[in-house]
Amino acid sequence: MARNRFLALEQLSNRSAVKEEEIDCKVSEIFGVNVFDVPKMRQYLSREAYIAVTEAVERGCIIERRLADQIAIGMKAWAMERGATHYTHWFHPLNGATAEKHDAFLHLNTDGVVMESFDGSLLVQQEPDASSFPSGGIRNTFEARGYTAWDPSSPAFISNNTLCIPTIFVSYTGEALDYKTPLIKALSAVDKAAVDICQYFDKNVTKVISTLGWEQEYFLVDEALYNVRPDLVLCDRTLMGHESAKGQQLDDHYFGSIPSRVSAYMKDFELECYKLGIPVKTRHNEVAPNQYECAPIFEEANLAVDHNQLLMSTMKRVAAKHKFVVVMHEKPYKGINGSGKHNNWSLMTNSGVNLLSPGKNPKSNMQFLIFLVSAVKAVNDYADLFTASIVSAGNEHRLGADEAPPVVMSVFLGKYLSSVLDELEKKVTDKKMSPSEKTDLKLNIGKIPEIMLDNTDRNRTSPFAFTGNRFEFRAVGSSANCGTAMTILNTTVAKVLVDFKKQVDSIIEEGVKKDEAIFQTIRKFIIESKLIRFEGNGYGKEWEEEAERRGLSNVKGCVESLKAFITKESIALFNEFDVLTERELKARYGIQNEIYIKKLQIEARVLGDIAINHIIPTAINYQNILIKNVTGLKGVVDEDTFKDLAEVQLESITKISRHTKNIRRNVSEMVSKRKEANKITDVVKKANVYSDDIRPFLDKIRYDIDKLELLVDDEMWPLPKYRELLFVK
Repeated sequence: MARNRFLALEQLSNRSAVKEEEIDCKVSEIFGVNVFDVPKMRQYLSREAYIAVTEAVERGCIIERRLADQIAIGMKAWAMERGATHYTHWFHPLNGATAEKHDAFLHLNTDGVVMESFDGSLLVQQEPDASSFPSGGIRNTFEARGYTAWDPSSPAFISNNTLCIPTIFVSYTGEALDYKTPLIKALSAVDKAAVDICQYFDKNVTKVISTLGWEQEYFLVDEALYNVRPDLVLCDRTLMGHESAKGQQLDDHYFGSIPSRVSAYMKDFELECYKLGIPVKTRHNEVAPNQYECAPIFEEANLAVDHNQLLMSTMKRVAAKHKFVVVMHEKPYKGINGSGKHNNWSLMTNSGVNLLSPGKNPKSNMQFLIFLVSAVKAVNDYADLFTASIVSAGNEHRLGADEAPPVVMSVFLGKYLSSVLDELEKKVTDKKMSPSEKTDLKLNIGKIPEIMLDNTDRNRTSPFAFTGNRFEFRAVGSSANCGTAMTILNTTVAKVLVDFKKQVDSIIEEGVKKDEAIFQTIRKFIIESKLIRFEGNGYGKEWEEEAERRGLSNVKGCVESLKAFITKESIALFNEFDVLTERELKARYGIQNEIYIKKLQIEARVLGDIAINHIIPTAINYQNILIKNVTGLKGVVDEDTFKDLAEVQLESITKISRHTKNIRRNVSEMVSKRKEANKITDVVKKANVYSDDIRPFLDKIRYDIDKLELLVDDEMWPLPKYRELLFVK
């Protein structure tokens, strides 16, 4: 193993940047060349077929079979011109990855003639084997049938000479087995609820779309070094490794000059993204060494989620060309920043108005305040559900540590906007307002555009922060599918907006004017959600204590947090909007617990193997060298001189024995605990045992291994060290 480490370092020293593919035209000329987008549909489809697709996207209309055949023919013609030989239904199963089964455009006639074929039935629906995808008990493993159904709102694209058709994925009995199905339903729910509110102010608003702009953080590791770290290969994070003397403490990597190898890689994967229609705009060094970030222009949320999944797979594929490996784990290294995927969310009307952007007059600002306060109230009312949407085995290591937002949900608005809400709370009452009170109120609301201009600072310690014209959900993990967080966010906001309208309408029925009814309801929602607002440092211990005084939820641990999916309140919420059934929620709860168990199970096995088969033998070999040295000294010097000369060696020998003994004992206990846990059939009880009884051993074993790393001869240490992994040039 030590030889492998130095061979990897030698390969690294000889590495030079791969020349990036040159772009010999404007980005606008290649953007979306591999996407069957609107311009290509106009070119390859009949007018009737084109209208059918657009109406399916905009109004949810069903596409007739004969038109589906026309669309399939046009899509195939375009794809084959672009070099495609196969097609696939591309979907997001609940294992966190994407899935695809490729079929050739191949048909064999009865007379033996081969021809290319692709019709509407193959476009609209397929039946992939669903037996090995997570189902949470919805289906038996021996029952293989599942269905993928075309999602026309996310355009088809070509990847690796294959026409990829974005689809939903459901079971034989109709339950959702993916992230996309509930997301589409949640987006429909918030669309309807938001339109109903907008109708108070503008009758021309007929559609509201949820927008998403994700910020993807990631680490790069040299391929040669990665391949001799079994923990990185199998767990996507380091299970051991002493902190480097230099880490991120100088903040010199953040926004620094991008190394040439990394820059070449970034340019290449951005080129591939442009061809796939992913509008990647920003790239920069992040805070931790060898950590980076990319971010696109905002898109409709469903398409943005698809693009994020596609980006992650594209990044990994292109990285291999540059002898890099992309690490998406939320906390791959101890003691430095982890990686998140900040979800920037807003709502946009069909007329192009951002509902979370202040307007130019009291009327538009009243609308802005409704949506602002409703989002705050959604987090307040469903804080545990928001936490459940972002917890995982990986994110459990990140949240609340090294500049990641805490587990306690809170909302940051900025002092100026908070002061506006505080004023509204004081001024608006449930009694009829006098003309002067109405004038004063409208004047205060009218000031919002002035105070919002560069007056709302950002708060990176808040898990849910308002940043001028959007909310930033910062707690989402870097490896996560954005679909879950977006489903929860849009469903809960839809619920609050529906409740808002009901309350306003009921007040109007009592004879109160519309504006006054809206003011009263805004005030009520401000009061009801006031405790979730926090403007201070979310990293501090003081915030946890303050949150406890406020009565805010602070659920500890992934397993406990996941219970929020199956509470009566959550089941009622998702049933009300037909987003997820009780059976689907319980299935997802079970799946997330299973994934948590399996991730810890893999980590425990990998750590045990490395500790016993690599670390302890290396430590003993070095200890034997020290013993031989001590024995040699004893034979050539007198007793007093020996004690003086052999002091360091003897101390090291003792420490090595102590650490190897601790490692062996802890590994043995961990294996025993794991065997006991694996006998448990109840998945939730099993997850709790893994969390409470097995997970702590990972830190215990790591402690002694990291101490040995400082004791054992560097030339004998089998694994690349942090200083080697983190500072690749």
